[in-house]
Amino acid sequence: MTETIENQVTLNASPIINGTTAEFNPVFGIVVGEHSGDTLGAGLMSSLMCNYPNAKFIGIGGPKMLALGFESLFEMEELSVMGIFEVLGRLKRLFHVKDCLAAQFIQNRPDVFIGIDAPDFNLRLERQLKKKGIKTVHYVSPSVWAWREKRIFTIEAATDMVLSLLPFEKDFYDKYEVPCTFVGHPLADDIPLSSDKEEARQALDLPLDNKILALMPGSRGGELSRLTESFLLSAEALLNEDPGLHFVAPMISDVRAEQFKSLKQNIAPNLAVTIIINKTQQVIAASDCLLMASGTVTLEASLIKRPMVICYKFNAFTYHMFKGLVKLEWFSLPNLLTKKTLVPELLQGQVTVDNIVPLLKERLYQDQTFLEDEYMKIHLSLKKNASKEAAKAVMDLMSK
Repeated sequence: MTETIENQVTLNASPIINGTTAEFNPVFGIVVGEHSGDTLGAGLMSSLMCNYPNAKFIGIGGPKMLALGFESLFEMEELSVMGIFEVLGRLKRLFHVKDCLAAQFIQNRPDVFIGIDAPDFNLRLERQLKKKGIKTVHYVSPSVWAWREKRIFTIEAATDMVLSLLPFEKDFYDKYEVPCTFVGHPLADDIPLSSDKEEARQALDLPLDNKILALMPGSRGGELSRLTESFLLSAEALLNEDPGLHFVAPMISDVRAEQFKSLKQNIAPNLAVTIIINKTQQVIAASDCLLMASGTVTLEASLIKRPMVICYKFNAFTYHMFKGLVKLEWFSLPNLLTKKTLVPELLQGQVTVDNIVPLLKERLYQDQTFLEDEYMKIHLSLKKNASKEAAKAVMDLMSK
């Protein structure tokens, strides 16, 4: 819900009394920029509310946070922009949103401000607030370990604490003596150690005996538009060899579903694809293999323990600007966490039907059980009750 800043009610928190949280109703400023951040924000809110039932939460939140009583000053989609070229087109609006939020939080000071992911936006806002003496936390480390390593000093200037989801991130921060707490990943807490394929298919009314391939070209409009054609043409090529193969496409929202349908109508109008909205984890569990965009969803797939082929295509301008700065051997989370090529990755010009189809055939029709032990190691390393640990780190900072 979008509201003008001028209409917001001034928020005041009571101080801690005798070192306890009695009668202390803190205000938490939070800003998230996409659906994965909304999930993290909702988990953090729930854990904080266990300690502070009357706490106030204000900033920018998504639907899960709104359902818990979050007060959103702007729509979350305002910040859902990926890539330099795309950001440039909305730069004026993004600065306006940031300036409005900064004015709101400086005038009505939260006890802590927590920027969840969206580093290009949140770190700028955090730096402004920290200069005014407001405690700041950045939840989800930017990929400083992957490229532009010296950005860590920008992070240090903007935040009092970084909450990292991945263990190798804390090692990097410790090297530079920048405060960081590894809290684990909420997905590892929420997803069971074993996910039943047949049960998921029954719940989604999908065929029990056919091979099922999930087409997952992304949750953002830009990445979906760049990957869908290759995904659909690969599906058609596979269907020619296996007419019983079933395709399903989980979509994060009605908007993305309509975009996918429109693209499919132009690219592969006769290809049958079951589109399912807002049930991504169930679709992953129901599938034999996944053709997917890189992102947090690849971690979900690892935790649900399904074979996958991971693709990504940036806007051409963005890719050519930054390809020389990235120093990692891998770009997907399953490979980064295991430090080896556990799952295949295709980037930019590699995302072609000729490259995709053989990788999918291998994972659809050859034994892939060897992956399960590796996936289980990932799961156990990240299962730390992340929302509770994140809330504890925020409360510890707030009490200092």
